Amino acid sequence: MDDFVCDKLNQWGLSEWIERFTEEGIDKESLYCLEDRDIDLLIPRLGPRAIFKKNLNILKQKEQNTNAGNEDFSVPQLQHHEEVIEAGPSTRNNGNRRRDSHGETNEGQLPAKRRCEASEVMILSEVKTLMRSVYISLHNPDNTKLNAFLKNRIMDLETDKRELVGVFGRTGAGKSSLINAVIGEKKLLPTGSISACTSVMIKVEANRHNHKYEADIEFITAEEWKDELWSMNQLRKDNPDSETESDDDDDLHDIDAKLSALYGDEWKEKTPENLMDNKYFREIPEFLKSGKKTLTCDSAQELTAKFVKYTRNDTKQGEGKEVRRRYWPLVKCVTVRVPNNDLLQHVTLVDLPGNGDRNKSRDEMWKGIVGNCSTVWIVAGIDRAAAEKESWEILKNVSSLIGNGGECQHIHFICTKSDDTEDLDDSAGAIRTHIFKRNMEAKEAVLQEFNRLHTIKKHFGDNSFKVFTVSSKEFLKGQHLNKEETEIPKLQDFLKNLNDCHSETLNYVSGAHGILSLIQGARCGDADGQKTDVCEQLQNKIKRQLGPVKEEMIKAYRAFETCLCEGVETSKSSYEKSLKCINPRRNGRGFYRTLKCVVNNGGIYQPKKGKQINLNMELASFLTDSIDEEFRRTFPNDGKDGPFFGVINNFSLDTEGLIQKYDGVKLQLIFLKTEEEKIKTKLKREIRDRKKKIYNSLTETIANNMQDCYKRAAEFRGTGSMQNMKSTIEKRVFESKNIMFDQAKQVMLKKLEDLVGYILETLEKTMKESIELSLKTNDNSIPDVSDKLMVVEKHYKQLGGISEEEM
Repeated sequence: MDDFVCDKLNQWGLSEWIERFTEEGIDKESLYCLEDRDIDLLIPRLGPRAIFKKNLNILKQKEQNTNAGNEDFSVPQLQHHEEVIEAGPSTRNNGNRRRDSHGETNEGQLPAKRRCEASEVMILSEVKTLMRSVYISLHNPDNTKLNAFLKNRIMDLETDKRELVGVFGRTGAGKSSLINAVIGEKKLLPTGSISACTSVMIKVEANRHNHKYEADIEFITAEEWKDELWSMNQLRKDNPDSETESDDDDDLHDIDAKLSALYGDEWKEKTPENLMDNKYFREIPEFLKSGKKTLTCDSAQELTAKFVKYTRNDTKQGEGKEVRRRYWPLVKCVTVRVPNNDLLQHVTLVDLPGNGDRNKSRDEMWKGIVGNCSTVWIVAGIDRAAAEKESWEILKNVSSLIGNGGECQHIHFICTKSDDTEDLDDSAGAIRTHIFKRNMEAKEAVLQEFNRLHTIKKHFGDNSFKVFTVSSKEFLKGQHLNKEETEIPKLQDFLKNLNDCHSETLNYVSGAHGILSLIQGARCGDADGQKTDVCEQLQNKIKRQLGPVKEEMIKAYRAFETCLCEGVETSKSSYEKSLKCINPRRNGRGFYRTLKCVVNNGGIYQPKKGKQINLNMELASFLTDSIDEEFRRTFPNDGKDGPFFGVINNFSLDTEGLIQKYDGVKLQLIFLKTEEEKIKTKLKREIRDRKKKIYNSLTETIANNMQDCYKRAAEFRGTGSMQNMKSTIEKRVFESKNIMFDQAKQVMLKKLEDLVGYILETLEKTMKESIELSLKTNDNSIPDVSDKLMVVEKHYKQLGGISEEEM
């Protein structure tokens, strides 16, 4: 199969059929000759076959409308991309010509920056097509080791790096309106009177497969819902020996809301077993099969109407016996995919609950997403932004998960509804002045409040926190402010920078340049003397360069060991302070339910709003406090110096210097240069993921030690049960304090030791293997890629990745 067919299948989202087309020898000429029966054999599945036929017909029509032999088949793709970029995230191409500020049409006249972006899209597409053809050509069985190595390296070029932006805020703060405005989809996420459900996570990302609006509904399992029904039933039935019930018991209201959403009033007369009857789930058979439900629509408004029952509550039930079911209690996550949206190409916005969830799988997904967020948006109404407890409680609850236990680089506190001027009867100028003044006051107040939160600040650098005052309504209507003044464009620019398409293109082209250099260099049998000399020098350089890396990492290990020893001693002597969360000043029936939730949920109580109780985290707090500052310096999230104080960034075999001296092995050295950068990037990514597990291991080890205790405490019933639960927990901590805290220290140090070993071994092994294959292998049987290398070199230079001297 030629590159043309391979490229078309990728453009049409049918890459899984490339191998099939290759086996049948379909090239550009035979592609146009395919008849329906041929296509039926090539693509047996109805959906992909329909997409293929539609696109092939369009391609044939374009062929007929062009001058014979003169069509450039890459042009339509570029034109489509230009239309999307020029229109921006909020518009779609509807056939109208674009007009400039003077009213003249500017069709085909892109701004320089966007022409550059479109150009990079084409470069990336072209180089990927070249590398796919090289991959297919590497079929010589005589040198399986080199071929396998090259194929693996080509496969490694494909990365789908997505930046997660976690959006937090209480119900009614304007999260949905903010997301809609920023991505330019006014009617995507539902807003208004229908109340949001804080337990459902909603991801918003780009649809890169077709031009439809799609939503994947992921459910919890039927077994999990059965367990949840039992737990909710027990919580309602429990009758302790204490005072009267609180009128505003949030937990009971939350349970009532869940059950009423799904069952109407029927749940009041049913047992948990009855509520698992299949008749309640007829509309969602995917739930019973542990599958996903996919919704596909032509417009955002149509999709919203379909998925709202899975994400929002509706207080107006149907009349009579009819129940308007809402399925959000069964939903774990909804992934909404938007077509033709540049802001979301490599970014996913996630509307998140502030405290996780009592359901185990939902909570695990929540923790995973929160820990992977590179940016966090805290959304609050501007009127009480600085004083609103719920927003700051959310930030406190997640600070360790997104900071040392995560990878967050940016915290944006976003004050919404800055255009709320309903009570003002002044002139337009006075209203404008009022908005500006209020915005400045809000920013200053929020910054002052953040500066007081030292427990949060120790996880982040000084420049991590920023405040925005936004107006979604003014951005769309513009009655008093222009678009820039609404600060929505600032958030859009931030997302554009997160996408970093230039970096993606440069990394791929750089890697491709190195691989093609290695292939072409392996075909050259001369310069054996230079190869031997360079190989020996590089082996010595590896040994010398690994020394500082090992030394710095051992120094970091010893620093953590010292900090943790102090933390263990403090934990032993001050553990009673950690137990204050289960000994509040005000007890009673309300707290009995809270404590019951704590022991039933492994030491954690997730309130619908307000402060979370996490006894495991409280018990580990003296250990985490002891290492927090050292941990942030050693594993910074901002990425400037990199982990271990930049020692991995500084690792270098000085291949550029060797290129100047040994021209005969220039191609091999170019490959080794790209390989070195690639392995350092891979290591930093692995360190980022492992450092989360290292930091969180302190709390996890203590949680594991406490699980038996929680189970025993949960068994108490009747008179005196609340005191019995407290006593059981206190006794366990007292008896195990001399072992438990030290064990947590040892587990963390072991994980750190394993990381150090992995880094040293990976650096040495990978670079030695690359040197061995590039400088000790000659093979004329592998394909000649000189023409492809010239093309990629040209693009590499164009992207700024290679100097004139190197060229």
